[in-house]
Amino acid sequence: MTRTDDTPPAWDERTQLTTFLDYARDTARAKCEGVSAENARKALLPGSPLMTLSGLINHLRWVEYYWFRVVFLGEEDQGPWTEDDLDREMRIAVDFPLAQLLDEYAEQSARHRELVAANDLDAQAKRTVRDGVRVDLRWILLHLTEETARHNGHLDILRELLDGTTGD
Repeated sequence: MTRTDDTPPAWDERTQLTTFLDYARDTARAKCEGVSAENARKALLPGSPLMTLSGLINHLRWVEYYWFRVVFLGEEDQGPWTEDDLDREMRIAVDFPLAQLLDEYAEQSARHRELVAANDLDAQAKRTVRDGVRVDLRWILLHLTEETARHNGHLDILRELLDGTTGD
């Protein structure tokens, strides 16, 4: 599914929430269209050496994994990060082709779309977060939309710095 706008096909809460997340995901992927392998790995911001198109896409992929699989479902954390390298998913992204990272992100998004469809928005996460708070699926969808949209701004900046491409 590729969203070209954020208008939901229905106006119930679930459809609105999932439409916005899908739109943000698809926007992130669109920001990477036509980028060379070399450019996808370039860090252009002196104060942010991990801020690459590849790094951001890999980060978005693993952030979704963490919130849906680890926090919501309570699965064991198999993410690439370590206690010594909390941003490892961004660091290792430059070792993979951008097309592979985008494919993995799309495949995972499809699995998470199914997970969301199969669960009530009020369903509580198996694991707690900060201060022992147990979030629900609705909060996770809102949080991931915010996270993805925020990083879309970073992708915008990097893309313009890389090759002058701007867009919505």
